Amino acid sequence: MTAAPLPLVEQFQYGLDAPICLTWELTYACNLSCVHCLSSSGRRDPRELSTAECKAVIDELERMQVFYVNIGGGEPTVRPDFWELVDYATAHRVGVKFSTNGVKITPEVARRLSGSDYVDVQISLDGATAEVNDAVRGSGSYDTALRAMANLAEAGFVGFKISVVMTRHNVEQLDAFKAIADRFGAQLRITRLRPSGRGADVWDELHPTAAQQRLLYDWLVGHGENVLTGDSFFHLAAFGDSLPGLNLCGAGRVVCLIDPVGDVYACPFAIHETFLAGNVRSPGGFTTVWRESELFTDLRRPQSGGACTSCSAFDACRGGCMAAKFFTGLPLDGPDPECVKGHGESALAAVDSGSAPRPSLDHSHRSRPVPITLGRRAPVSACNENPLAGIGLSIGPR
Repeated sequence: MTAAPLPLVEQFQYGLDAPICLTWELTYACNLSCVHCLSSSGRRDPRELSTAECKAVIDELERMQVFYVNIGGGEPTVRPDFWELVDYATAHRVGVKFSTNGVKITPEVARRLSGSDYVDVQISLDGATAEVNDAVRGSGSYDTALRAMANLAEAGFVGFKISVVMTRHNVEQLDAFKAIADRFGAQLRITRLRPSGRGADVWDELHPTAAQQRLLYDWLVGHGENVLTGDSFFHLAAFGDSLPGLNLCGAGRVVCLIDPVGDVYACPFAIHETFLAGNVRSPGGFTTVWRESELFTDLRRPQSGGACTSCSAFDACRGGCMAAKFFTGLPLDGPDPECVKGHGESALAAVDSGSAPRPSLDHSHRSRPVPITLGRRAPVSACNENPLAGIGLSIGPR
């Protein structure tokens, strides 16, 4: 009798020959200074991969049969060769989903994007009102995002994504976010706030409260079939039923990040030397890093759940998010800091103040304002802070 195949989660935890969720940050340059930016973006790194090097990575992804890549940053559309790289990827059967704050999504660009079957767009929005959004993402960013959405909708682009990082200021706006998505014919995608990058500085102030975690879970139970979450909220499964999405930390197993200078990390939320697996510029390129690095090999071995294995909810939440634990100073085999059973809260109380690891890189604008009070965020000087200063925003694809 043939043995039943393992569930997908069981197969994924031991890794695959190629990632199924590859994030590639093309640049650290960004016109915004979002307070929770996971990559601490702002200023371009002069070492970032050249056009030719990026195309060589795309060639590897094609050979590995990677179906699509999530392109981010920074603001990826500010790279002069961005559209050239998108065209190259799709011509080599690597689909592209790129995240943007919308600054370059003009009507012309929107019309071009709506004609492609291999490119998806994700507009970042962290408040259903300008007050909530702009306190996190910067003055005027709400209007920029909605203008981009209107341009995409007008061009007939159906099903683009609206990506929201959940904070204690916007959890109660879930219905309003869904209404915005419905208004523009888009799909809502919500993700978890991690204490990564600049998010480490604001996590205590911005991460949802325990009561809001429950509200979020209940809302997803009611709306989850029509809302994307990725692997953001599997820690909430301890409330009861598993939520749609990958209920597993996929770091180094099915998920990884390539940063602008070619460094490969186990997870987009774990940009720290502890989780650095190699660099695409090394002999063997990305393929060798993915398949042979010591870090990824170790992550693909059976993992200990530590103290969490004695919890009745361990099979549901599997100990939670690796990055969230690491950057709050908790052990990787300990509880998630937002453990819905309360174990994370007690574990955090035992962590020495200031002992949590800091993100390894910081490309923030030098005069980045310090948040956060709603409605009181100071404007920044465009000529000092904006890599787009002096560049016409009507520039579209070449």
